Amino acid sequence: MIYNTLGKTGLEVSRLGFGLMRLPTKANNADIDKVEATKMLDYAIENGVNIFDTAFSYHSEVLGNNGESENFLGEYFSENTLRDEILLQTKSPSWAIEKFEDFDYYLDEQLKKLQTDYIDLYLLHSLTVPDWEKVRDLNVMDFLDDALSSGKIKHVGFSSHIEVDYVIEIIDEYPKFEVALTQLNYLDEYYQSGVMGTNYLKQVNMGSMIMEPLRGGRLVNNIPDEVNKIWDMAEVKRTPVEWGLQYLWNRDDVDCVFSGMTTLEQVKDNVRIASTEDVISEYDQEIIREVARTYRTFLGNNCSRCGYCMPCPHGVDIINCLTEYNIAHMMGDPKASAMQYFSLIDDDSRADSCVDCKECIPFCTQMIDIPAELQKVYEYFGSDFDHF
Repeated sequence: MIYNTLGKTGLEVSRLGFGLMRLPTKANNADIDKVEATKMLDYAIENGVNIFDTAFSYHSEVLGNNGESENFLGEYFSENTLRDEILLQTKSPSWAIEKFEDFDYYLDEQLKKLQTDYIDLYLLHSLTVPDWEKVRDLNVMDFLDDALSSGKIKHVGFSSHIEVDYVIEIIDEYPKFEVALTQLNYLDEYYQSGVMGTNYLKQVNMGSMIMEPLRGGRLVNNIPDEVNKIWDMAEVKRTPVEWGLQYLWNRDDVDCVFSGMTTLEQVKDNVRIASTEDVISEYDQEIIREVARTYRTFLGNNCSRCGYCMPCPHGVDIINCLTEYNIAHMMGDPKASAMQYFSLIDDDSRADSCVDCKECIPFCTQMIDIPAELQKVYEYFGSDFDHF
């Protein structure tokens, strides 16, 4: 295994982190197959993975609710002596915080679920701009100060799906943040905070951790023939998983990449790749860029995210509705973006809130029939999250 220093934390972390959001299940998303999942964790730790990422809501029956991932992880480490050998990372459910006391309530619940008296890295989970403003106004910084002083948490940070300007603003407002978990893969260089975000994290010595390196597995499944033909032109032949992970590990502004793994074979494959030095040539870097360009030809519409259509008089988040639809359409599967569509866009801001008033159409620089496209978004994702 290859290790990196996680920014100003000084922690040495395996460059492959284990994300516990997609463990094998049986009857439903909350019914973790503990036998298979235990084999996966055993193999990962035996082969050098030393950082594990979970959250209050992972493996819940309903999106955003209390999940079983933390319980499973707590049971796992209670049955062995490995807790102090690994780095445990979990997250505060920012969307559920309504008053100051909630911060301590959720942290204490998570400590119980994880059967530990400290958490190595504690993140504010999936910050949107409204959620950050809400928890900031509820004095989250006082809570974090107290939790750090008490020893309940050792290092603090946040995960986010927001633009780079807001990432910078959050870091500036609380200098004790040491790590950030952002989304990046070779398709998402300019999506959300993207490469500009990881560059900034490097500049300020923040630990840079990456989620969705394979776009929820969509970069390795059902690959279009047009894309396979481009991969075949590369100087070095790599598997789709190798392309996705090594693209990130060839960057000097990425410290750790979290992969949500579902089978033991995936763990073995990812560990093998993470343990291999693979410098991607400039020619093969161009191959990656060409693959990304080809994927973008499968977009559902030509929205350029210019924002001239906003604000919608009826509150529809037009830009993000079209963006998540485009990404899912590009990958050929609603699951590619369903979770972000339903978790990051408010109920009354989704595509089904469009009333077809057509006031946005004259402002579209790409001459898109926006109400018609929003109807496609609604038909594609539906009105409820049922994509587990």
